[in-house]
Formats: sequence, C-alpha cells, structure tokens
Amino acid sequence: MSVDISTVKRVAHLARIAVSEDDATRMTGQLNAILGFVEQLNEVNVDGVEPMTSVTPMAMKKREDVVNDGSKAADIVANAPIHEENFFVVPKVVE
Repeated sequence: MSVDISTVKRVAHLARIAVSEDDATRMTGQLNAILGFVEQLNEVNVDGVEPMTSVTPMAMKKREDVVNDGSKAADIVANAPIHEENFFVVPKVVE
C-alpha cells in the first residue's frame, strides 16, 4: 500500500491539521516508509510464538485469594454519626 499527496491532505483535513504543500510531500515519503515497515512485519512467521507481556521472563507476584473483612470494619464506621454492629445506620428513603 502506498500513500499519495491527496491521501495525506485528506487525512490532515480529517484530523483538522494544517499541512503545507512541502509538508505534505515530506509526509508522503514518511508515511510510505512506515507502511513499508508494517508490510515487512506482516511477512514474519509467528506460528507457535506465544504472546508475551514483557521481553524479560518474569513471574507475576500473586497473593492468596482469601475473602476477609480486612479487620477494618470498626475503623470504617468510627466516623459515622450513627452505626450499629459495624453497619451504617441511615434514614429510611423508600416507604
């Protein structure tokens, strides 16, 4: 795929970017170089290559998945104007 000056101007117009004639000519070459590199990447055989999140092998730090209250219930409701057995007491809003 190659880009011509009219395509560069159209994309610049859609992006609301002012591009002069000289800049459009320069960008045409740059965009064609970028697209050429992408085409080279499409030719690489990646069959059997696992996706990875980092270039260095590392194990994720994991914690045990345990459900608990965090032992903070009393601290959380301490500033509430009214609380009862670690629950907030609020006025009834639906009758």
